[in-house]
Amino acid sequence: MPFPPAVARQLTEEQIAFVKRSNLKALVLEPGFVRLQMPLAGNQNHLGSMYAGALFTLAEIPGGALFMTSFDVTRFYPIVKEMNLRFRRPAKGDICVEARLSTEQIEQLQNEAQANGKADYLLELELTDASGEVVALSRGLYQLRKH
Repeated sequence: MPFPPAVARQLTEEQIAFVKRSNLKALVLEPGFVRLQMPLAGNQNHLGSMYAGALFTLAEIPGGALFMTSFDVTRFYPIVKEMNLRFRRPAKGDICVEARLSTEQIEQLQNEAQANGKADYLLELELTDASGEVVALSRGLYQLRKH
């Protein structure tokens, strides 16, 4: 069973002290879909745009948030194996990211992890500003592991 939405929100926003300090918000947490937002306020660099580490955090967290809303948390846990971020332009406002996995992908990953002890999943995401402009592209390789 996945976590209830309120529990997934609390864990996404507050479980990791660094993430909590950044004030990242889980705007939508549903099975197979998450939308997260990182505010510019408190996460600026020396130029006034968003700090690269804040963007990296926003790019990495969706893998765990999707896990909590989509997978059986009593049988599996996630890890991040690899993460890449390509910066396209300065982020001068609050930034959002969306991540999706289909019902079929979720079922296939759980079946594979149950049979083999683990299953990899790739999330290629766009980090966007309020106007929809892409400020960064991420590629995260995650792994679902059997307890």
